[in-house]
Amino acid sequence: MATKIRLQRHGRSKRPYYYIVVADSRARRDGRFIDRIGDYNPLTVPATINIDFDKAFEWVMKGAEPSDTCARILSYKGVLYKKHLARGVRKGAMTEVEMEAKMQEWIAAKEKTVEAHIETIAQSRAAKKAANLAEETKKKEDYAKKLEEAAKPAEEVAEATDEATDAPEAEAAVETPAEDAATPEVTAETPAE
Repeated sequence: MATKIRLQRHGRSKRPYYYIVVADSRARRDGRFIDRIGDYNPLTVPATINIDFDKAFEWVMKGAEPSDTCARILSYKGVLYKKHLARGVRKGAMTEVEMEAKMQEWIAAKEKTVEAHIETIAQSRAAKKAANLAEETKKKEDYAKKLEEAAKPAEEVAEATDEATDAPEAEAAVETPAEDAATPEVTAETPAE
């Protein structure tokens, strides 16, 4: 039986979540599996990978072939590097103690690069957030200035129209009583012609 280390898809539509499983190569993608050795969530930044290192190493040493994506995941976690070092121990190029020391060095270096990457992502997010905030405040200030500028001419126009309308109203008020006096009032006593 040919065994493969591959991903088994779970999660809802457009929100995938994967189990890393060891399965018969003839089994369906989401079908039966022999052993579940971890999980992988590609939606988080950086992607979340939880893997049982010892189980994965044991299966790789037994001859389980990882799929392309799983090979990258196992390489990222150091399983394939440990397999490489274990071959060196079998051939007599190094001892178990040297292999473990090299593996610990590699893990420490990998953790530093991952932490640096996470810090870079956090800084870029903070910078982007600050830039968006600055842009938004600038837009609000520009809008407030436009409102003030629009209000000033409206006030000036209103004052000018008030001054212009005040003079004719006074003249009209003066003229109206005179016109009323010139025209006789029609009352019930006066017969209409």
